[in-house]
Amino acid sequence: MQLLKRINKPHILEPKCKRFSPRPHQLFGQRRSLDEKFHELNNPQQLSALKCRTDWYVHSYHWADDCQVREALNIRKGTIGKWERCASNLQYQKTVMSSIPYHASLSSKGYRSLLYSGDHDKGVPFQSTQAWIKSLNYSIVDDWRPWVVHNQVAGYTRSYSNWMTFTTVKGAGHTAPEYKPRECLAMLRRWMSYQPL
Repeated sequence: MQLLKRINKPHILEPKCKRFSPRPHQLFGQRRSLDEKFHELNNPQQLSALKCRTDWYVHSYHWADDCQVREALNIRKGTIGKWERCASNLQYQKTVMSSIPYHASLSSKGYRSLLYSGDHDKGVPFQSTQAWIKSLNYSIVDDWRPWVVHNQVAGYTRSYSNWMTFTTVKGAGHTAPEYKPRECLAMLRRWMSYQPL
């Protein structure tokens, strides 16, 4: 465990950073228009402070709390407070400890499923996903093969009986579309239109 302590869980190749720094008010100061805020991002001195992926998350606070954005999203004034990424303040209780029985039930009724994992995610590694898929004891219909986007390998895929497709996304971390949006969109479009990945 000591050897892995300083590895970034969501993406093992990225630096391990503090959760969300700099804070939104440190980045921009007082509120201004989005155009002014994003103009600041083109300033090389400002960009030097943004070394980690989590540093870029602060922009979501400004975007989601901007009056023009909220108006465009038809959010009525006063209905929602300040936006919070990942809403860690929500009160909830876990009632489902494993989704495997639900997945088995749905697939036995003929529902298709697409499971995917970034291959650089340490928090939920693709090997763990493979292990629970193996526990379902489905037959392999199409064994491992690469899937390609713009003539580049985007990951590897395997299809199972019961209409299940499992795919890795090459170079992606925990939230694969965040790291590889083009590839994930291609994956989803192909799967939704019943095309092979």
